Amino acid sequence: MSAAATVQGDGALAGLRVVECGDGVAAAYAGKLFADLGADVVKVEPPAGDATRRRGPFPGGTVHRERSGLFLYLNANKRGIVLDLGRAVDRGALDRLLEGRDLLLTDLPGRARERDGLEWPAIHARHPDVVMTTIAPFGTHGPWADFEATDLTLWAAGGIAYLNGGGPGTDAMPPLKAFGQQAAFQGGVHAAVASMGALFGRRRTGAGQHVEVSIQECVASILELTYAFWPYMGLVASRLGHKPIQPLDFFECRDGWIYLCCIEEHQWQRFVELMGSPEWAGMELFQDRMARGANWDALKIFLQDWMREQSVRELYEAGQARRIPLAPVSTMGDLMQSEHLATRGFFAELAHPTAGTLRYPGAPYRFGATPWRLRTPAPLLGQHTAEVLDALGVDPASTAAPAGEAS
Repeated sequence: MSAAATVQGDGALAGLRVVECGDGVAAAYAGKLFADLGADVVKVEPPAGDATRRRGPFPGGTVHRERSGLFLYLNANKRGIVLDLGRAVDRGALDRLLEGRDLLLTDLPGRARERDGLEWPAIHARHPDVVMTTIAPFGTHGPWADFEATDLTLWAAGGIAYLNGGGPGTDAMPPLKAFGQQAAFQGGVHAAVASMGALFGRRRTGAGQHVEVSIQECVASILELTYAFWPYMGLVASRLGHKPIQPLDFFECRDGWIYLCCIEEHQWQRFVELMGSPEWAGMELFQDRMARGANWDALKIFLQDWMREQSVRELYEAGQARRIPLAPVSTMGDLMQSEHLATRGFFAELAHPTAGTLRYPGAPYRFGATPWRLRTPAPLLGQHTAEVLDALGVDPASTAAPAGEAS
């Protein structure tokens, strides 16, 4: 069986051919979503390797380009080649590769795209049937189109950092972002969905098209009810800002955290009963959910005093029995040891020649006939350069960097 067939297998997207020219998370995650469903994804890296090879985390904290947890997760099921797209001969090799491909993914900055010949007009002129998806911090046109950005920049620009801060009247709580590259992951998943739409469109028209993804807009589009609260009520629905109905908040128990969503009157009454019907619960200040929202500062103190004496698991189970919406706040250890996730087979193990056998998050979906599966580990730097270029009739020795030993 050929290496391409080994990668593709019997997944839902077997036969789809993708080239990924990126340097970070967004394009890599989009490529991963295709590869995990059976597409043949060829990842093109510069001679120094993708930036995520240097980002980690690394076992024992020792930097090693073949052992970055982020790189290993993002690039399983792909083949990897090295090309220096700043060289004309390597750009020629990429052109040969694109001749038989369906989709080109890139998240390189504008100047790098121009330098490497990855601008849409040029690609489309040479490969009119190829769909090209460009992921950029602020899109490819507009006043900010040439700006580069970190994940922190994009959380701030997209509005989530502010909503995850204290909000009006809570100036002591600054805007916050979650750990990691969450904005880039949003860019990747939106790019994958949009690319599939363009590929379906190509079946009708026969022509490729350019898909442009703005990560700022990806972040802004998932702000839930914010767009309704602000124009309708002048309200910023931030992490600690005022909400018109309550309780909707996190509470600290004696052994962890729990989330309470108790805004319907029948839910509130059942929760009051669970607390033993304390006298304060009958105060006029808390007579309905709007009153509870208006007087939340006072109500939260009462609730937190009671919550602090409870066990997360016992309170969760007691709430379940009474149909009160409570949710334990899972730690990373809780997730890794989750009986539910284990029963569903969410985690998968995969052996890598340098990093060893590791446990990976799986897919959040199941296919009945065309399964998702981890088939091959993330490629070593340049692992498939010779294989891919030989198949194209390109002498690997003519390009910038044939495969080398891992450092």
